[in-house]
Amino acid sequence: MTSEAKEAEENRPGGRCLLGNWVEERATALLDMTEPRSRVHKYGHTGILTMDVAANVQGISTFKAAFDAPKILGVRQKGRRTELLENDLIKRISDQIHAELNAAPPAPELCSVTKADFKVEGFKSVRAPLTVDHDYTTKQAISFWSDNYQKIQGMTAVNTKDSPFKRNATFSTPIGEQLDQLDETVLYPSENEANM
Repeated sequence: MTSEAKEAEENRPGGRCLLGNWVEERATALLDMTEPRSRVHKYGHTGILTMDVAANVQGISTFKAAFDAPKILGVRQKGRRTELLENDLIKRISDQIHAELNAAPPAPELCSVTKADFKVEGFKSVRAPLTVDHDYTTKQAISFWSDNYQKIQGMTAVNTKDSPFKRNATFSTPIGEQLDQLDETVLYPSENEANM
């Protein structure tokens, strides 16, 4: 097809249209020939609705322009006293519902552990007298592991009862030397000593 045939095909007013739109199609057939069909479909026909193309669009629809909102009658429908009573009742009910739905949270009772347990009225803190003199620098600390070191699997032999977790060379000592130095009473204390 030549370019003229393409242009004529593009500008041809005929073609498919909806059944009820054939009147509009015939009315705009002359306008369709002035511009390419793709531009007409995109921007529409210029100059059909108004001749002033540069005019601003009004912010009102034809429905709003034709139909106004119904006007309120100038005559009072209720008496002044009835209206005031209704407004007062509405206000009271709305305040009551608002108070029920948005109740203020109760004031929290702030009470720390110190205040609840140690600062009770009538409580006097008295230190118990020492029964045994303890020296924390020389004595072994007492813990779960120090009390139950016999039950720990994979632990080396304990040489002294008062310090079971100090360094021990039994892992690196050859078996032959261990058998020479083996002393049953020192390496494995008896049950009588363990219960003391």
